[in-house]
Amino acid sequence: MSNVSELHATSSTAGEYLAFTLGQEEYGIDIQKVSEIRSYETPTRIANAPGFVKGVVNLRGIIVPIVDMRIKFNLGTPTYDQFTVVIILNIGHRVVGMVVDRVSDVTTLLPEQIKPAPEIGSALNTDHIVGLGTIEDRMLILVDIDKLMSSADMGLIESTALAA
Repeated sequence: MSNVSELHATSSTAGEYLAFTLGQEEYGIDIQKVSEIRSYETPTRIANAPGFVKGVVNLRGIIVPIVDMRIKFNLGTPTYDQFTVVIILNIGHRVVGMVVDRVSDVTTLLPEQIKPAPEIGSALNTDHIVGLGTIEDRMLILVDIDKLMSSADMGLIESTALAA
């Protein structure tokens, strides 16, 4: 039993990840950040919001910004179908919705299944990628959702937290 706790102590990225699809790629985020998964409903548009912020929805009295990750990552024109879902995230003291093509499963990754993110160079900001998870023939791009949502180009967490 101590070996299991040692494994988790050696790598902060080991654990359970919610796997989801954007375009042709599969991504994973820490399941502990996920509050719920909802079917996509058209949000109320907000004037002057960045293109990737689709708008807001009222979720049981909480106004939640909805971010379309396909637009954010420049993955082509998004289409919304019966598989499109919104992952409701708890990040810091904020609630944010993230639109993805589909959710596949929750996967447990051990430290040896997680490879470091490749160095791509300064042309692409990969600060929010914590590594690549490998499960047999699948590869998950593991995203640090806190870093991504609070990054300067997203501006969602800090700017909305300051306004609160």
